[in-house]
Amino acid sequence: MIKEARSFSVPTREPEGQTGETMSTILIMDENEAIRMLYEDVFSEEGYKVIACGNPAGLMELISGRRPNLVVMEVLLKNGDGLELLQDISSTFRGLPVVLCTTCPAFKEDLRSLAARGFVVKGSNLKELKAVIRDLLEAKALPCPVPADLPEYMAQESFPWKKAF
Repeated sequence: MIKEARSFSVPTREPEGQTGETMSTILIMDENEAIRMLYEDVFSEEGYKVIACGNPAGLMELISGRRPNLVVMEVLLKNGDGLELLQDISSTFRGLPVVLCTTCPAFKEDLRSLAARGFVVKGSNLKELKAVIRDLLEAKALPCPVPADLPEYMAQESFPWKKAF
């Protein structure tokens, strides 16, 4: 079965009561309710709009409907394969950055994890996760230049090197 790939443009939203500023939306996918609640609190305080999801089965539909700017997800899932889900997100929503935030650093060695724009090992200090999210959202706003002498097939959005930017 061939899936239709969609280019994913990043929506911007203005926070209520504020004009001229944009609020990025982060989708948190983790089956652990305590982690979802923690991330909701922390990233809301950082000025992000946060959508939480505890069921990997509904994640693709949620992304399609809510159009977040970035997804943070756990790879180690009881109700699904996190790396397979990452592949589905990457192929369906090109350009949508995904950060893997997991308790199991061994997943970083799996080649499928290369589809993620960031990889953070969960811990009590969220400083690294905050920095990765901030950097990815700031980089998303910058244009990705394509060298003029680059062969046509390499200039396509689907070419793997473009995912690194």
